[in-house]
Amino acid sequence: MDPEAERAASRERWESVAAGWESGADAFYDGALPVSHWMVDRLQPQPGQTILELAAGRGDVGFLAAELLHPGGKLISSDGAEAMVEAARRRAAQLGIDNVEFKPIDLEWIDAKLATIDGILCRFGYMLAVDPEHALREARRVLRPGGRLVIAVWDVPEANPWLTVFAAAARDLGLAPPPSPDEPGPFSLSARGAVDELLQDAGFDTPSVEPIDLIFRTPTLDALWETQRALSAMMRTLLDGLSPADHYKLREAAEGRWAPYVASDGSVAIPGRALGVVAEA
Repeated sequence: MDPEAERAASRERWESVAAGWESGADAFYDGALPVSHWMVDRLQPQPGQTILELAAGRGDVGFLAAELLHPGGKLISSDGAEAMVEAARRRAAQLGIDNVEFKPIDLEWIDAKLATIDGILCRFGYMLAVDPEHALREARRVLRPGGRLVIAVWDVPEANPWLTVFAAAARDLGLAPPPSPDEPGPFSLSARGAVDELLQDAGFDTPSVEPIDLIFRTPTLDALWETQRALSAMMRTLLDGLSPADHYKLREAAEGRWAPYVASDGSVAIPGRALGVVAEA
């Protein structure tokens, strides 16, 4: 796909699922909380600093940092999808967080002047960028000397059945094509050394990379299915186009793959693994 067309399609996908991420993603946010805490611990935000969160979604990671910026500091909470920015705005109001500026910002074109940001957070965003190296160069441009970039990407597919089961079941049934290795996606930066190389090419010091193990929990398989449907534009689009028979086959195939993670009471606990990355400008 043409890069500009891919960027437009990506924005449209995220706009379409913003409501699901705002109201139907508690299982994801709870499961990913260790990543959020790890990132803020490594960023070490200080009072008076300006911190930018990119691809913020509803803002959970940045909001953990915002309370540490008082007095005098602020968080810029941003996302490429305007519906996500509005979701973060509502979330901040619910939490009573007032030192936040909300802006629609694309990863590859950061609306900030040279060397004006003290630190950047981005959880599960860069692997979805059409040109991740350019996006990281933009982060390097806006960071002050010595400023810290703290990001998270997904580890390899084998470590993340939370993310892979539905797509794998759909492919096995001939209902979805295999992913292109050249396209942005959850695992496009999962290969060992991929993030390190990109960051160094973008002008950062040698980064540190640390695996972070996670568990995603839902009370039932039905809840897991509905959670994933709420969060995934691909899943929603595919399901909307299936016949009832194919829908049943796909649901049955996915639940068969999820079966090893179901407890005797019907609750579900599926492992995942992220890579936490820290680099300095």
